[in-house]
Amino acid sequence: MFKNILIIGGGGREHAIAKKISESNHLNNLYCIPGNPGTKNIATNIDLDSFDFFKVKEFAIKNNIDLIIPGSEVYLAKGITDYFSDTSITVFGPTKDSAMIESSKEFAKEIMKTYNIPTAKYEVLTSYLDAVEYIKSVTFPLVIKFDGLAGGKGVVIAENLNECVTALKLMLEQRVYGKGNVLIEEFLEGIEFSLMAFVHNDKIIPMPTSQDHKRLLDNDLGPNTGGMGIYSPVPMISEEMYQRTIDEIMIPTIKALKSENKSFSGFLYGGIMYTKTGPKVIEFNARFGDPEAEILLPRLKSDLIELIYNLTNNIPYTPIWDNLHHLGIVMASDGYPGVYKKEVLIDLGKVNYSDIFHMGTKNSENKLLTNGGRVLFVRGKGKTLKDACITAYNNVKSIQCDNLIYRKDIGNKALEVK
Repeated sequence: MFKNILIIGGGGREHAIAKKISESNHLNNLYCIPGNPGTKNIATNIDLDSFDFFKVKEFAIKNNIDLIIPGSEVYLAKGITDYFSDTSITVFGPTKDSAMIESSKEFAKEIMKTYNIPTAKYEVLTSYLDAVEYIKSVTFPLVIKFDGLAGGKGVVIAENLNECVTALKLMLEQRVYGKGNVLIEEFLEGIEFSLMAFVHNDKIIPMPTSQDHKRLLDNDLGPNTGGMGIYSPVPMISEEMYQRTIDEIMIPTIKALKSENKSFSGFLYGGIMYTKTGPKVIEFNARFGDPEAEILLPRLKSDLIELIYNLTNNIPYTPIWDNLHHLGIVMASDGYPGVYKKEVLIDLGKVNYSDIFHMGTKNSENKLLTNGGRVLFVRGKGKTLKDACITAYNNVKSIQCDNLIYRKDIGNKALEVK
């Protein structure tokens, strides 16, 4: 059994993973590189450059680490799992090649096309002029995706030609996300939800459904973000729809990756649109979603160390999830996802520690300050979604900060369902 655990990263996702790991009876030592003000209460934060894999490896070997959990997709795309392949340490995350399911949208689409995994129709464009010419002959709205990592912000839903041209200019001329192609996709309509799964080779343990809110403003307006709030479960997704998504999308995808000699181990994130004809893939991510981790892990009643150990050692394991409703709200810096101030004082009031995950904070002279775009994840739970919603928003209102904004309609889509 894993005893000494290292989590790589310093956001809300890593705080949620650390909190769940800290509850295990199997745990001896828990470290975070670099961690954050939230993880310092449940783990030992280590002041190392998390992208200096040589120093991370040195630390891991010296401290007899059994299990490493990388948080961000950037570590995976840079090959952190491959870097530890010559050690006995288990890294619960895919190799650089397997992580292409997220780091290259073109690769992901090719896998889906080859193995008949349902997704939106698409075209790959490499030049701005060709892309502009292509969009003159298609129907709006369109979805434009940067073919690479963009922190969850490289997707634009263009309602008309002008919005489409603006997005293409940013991605293909100004290169705001770096060098890369774009995918232009048909716009899917239906019920959007996230389906996470623990995966190891051809073994899969699906998690409950959740629904993220990507747009910055109420009523799904404004620019795309890394996520402004979430709830779980999604009442509009029936057990039959859930199982069909597992059978038609999640299982075929891990089998496809194995067939391509890119066997996957880690958290697989399926962004799904349930359409009139069934589930279709919007996107795949190669890591735990953020804020999905913050809403799903509190629902897990089983031991996370046991789950990962048994899965990676091919021992059958069925986790237990609670039957409550959970809802969480992201409090972000005013100006996010653009330019925003940092180091603004935060007063958490009397909110229960377990109801807050630190996404972008720091300590200075015993004061808690903002230190990122998304700053806090604040949650509530209850027997109904309405109860969870009321608790979460009451918690948000108890927090004082002059520079934090948040959506006021998280969960409304489900609450409005008759």
